[in-house]
Amino acid sequence: MKKKSISLALAVFLCFTLLCGCAASSTSGKNNDSVTSGQPASSDAPATDPATDPATDPATASATDPATDPATENSADDKDLPDAVSSEFKAALESAKTYSELMHMSKKAIYDQLTSEYGGKFPADAAEYAVNNLDADWNYNALKSAESYSELMHMSKKGLYGQLVSDYGGQFEASEAQYAIDNINADWNLNALESAKSYRELMNMSNSAIYDQLISEYGGQFEASEAQYAIDHLDD
Repeated sequence: MKKKSISLALAVFLCFTLLCGCAASSTSGKNNDSVTSGQPASSDAPATDPATDPATDPATASATDPATDPATENSADDKDLPDAVSSEFKAALESAKTYSELMHMSKKAIYDQLTSEYGGKFPADAAEYAVNNLDADWNYNALKSAESYSELMHMSKKGLYGQLVSDYGGQFEASEAQYAIDNINADWNLNALESAKSYRELMNMSNSAIYDQLISEYGGQFEASEAQYAIDHLDD
């Protein structure tokens, strides 16, 4: 009876040992599957925060994206049309408009005034841009200049033409000066008389000398009939 009890206990012990071994083997297999499949062994591992991920941070993305970088956009615009050059060209054009509208200058005279050390002091390319883009009627400017010469200096027709085309005068083209002479409303006899009065008052000249000065190619350049009218009415 004692032997049977010992044998039964031994059998129970062996069965218990086998059951424990199978359970341990099953647990080890599950752990090995987790490592092999690449899944984390523990659920406590920290996940990546999208808010702090440079790849998903809008601020970081915009700072490194040239398509949304304002500095890149401005650089492209400046490369196409530099502001400094554009502003100077526009300033030259506005100055040219003033010379044309207020002083009725010719194209050449405006260019010289823009580039002069005593005038606009603009570079040559800015002045060239201004006169080429100026909307001006050069015939009209020549006519208005001729009217000023006639009213203030009492010049003859020939004298006016010479002044308009002179490099030291109006610098108008010959066709522009001729347009002015053909369309000016001037009293040449009166201009000759006013010039004669100036000669007498400022130079104390005789009537004969005044007549010669009025018709001289280096003087008034009046017609003989205009000079004679002046002499005849000098004492009126």
